[in-house]
Amino acid sequence: MPVTEAVIDLDVDVEAGWPDATDWLALAERAAGAACGVAPELANPRLSASLLFADDATVQGLNAEWRGKDKPTNVLSFPMLERDALLALPADGSPELPPILLGDIALALETCVREAAEKGATLADHAAHLIIHGLLHLAGHDHETSPGDAQAMESLEIRALALISVGNPYDDAP
Repeated sequence: MPVTEAVIDLDVDVEAGWPDATDWLALAERAAGAACGVAPELANPRLSASLLFADDATVQGLNAEWRGKDKPTNVLSFPMLERDALLALPADGSPELPPILLGDIALALETCVREAAEKGATLADHAAHLIIHGLLHLAGHDHETSPGDAQAMESLEIRALALISVGNPYDDAP
């Protein structure tokens, strides 16, 4: 499947600290296009999502408030639409209808930097993976429900990343 142009309207906010050398909006759009390439339910022009490139403290606060876990994590996803409702949307997007918020995603800088270094990956590649991971969560995919669901979601992530020439993040070799 080819990378499609991201049809999800992304509202991207990059907080201080994220390296200026990377165009985070362009990276987010590439990752979203790849996610649409493997999860066609995301390729609906009515959908929008917000993406926050934050620091660990911000993500820790969100994690504590919304998930009851007082620690930072690499990515948080807050779906606003049930999977059944997403799948019931007309495939053409019915552009005359109002936009639909799919949800919000937040990435934590220090955790992402540390994990990228541990994996021998660039920060940009790791962030692309986490954006795809977050978008799949917003689409109702879940790796925590069963080993089969985890394998299915990882497979989608690997396929999406391959579309943008990013290696398998689950491969143990650095």
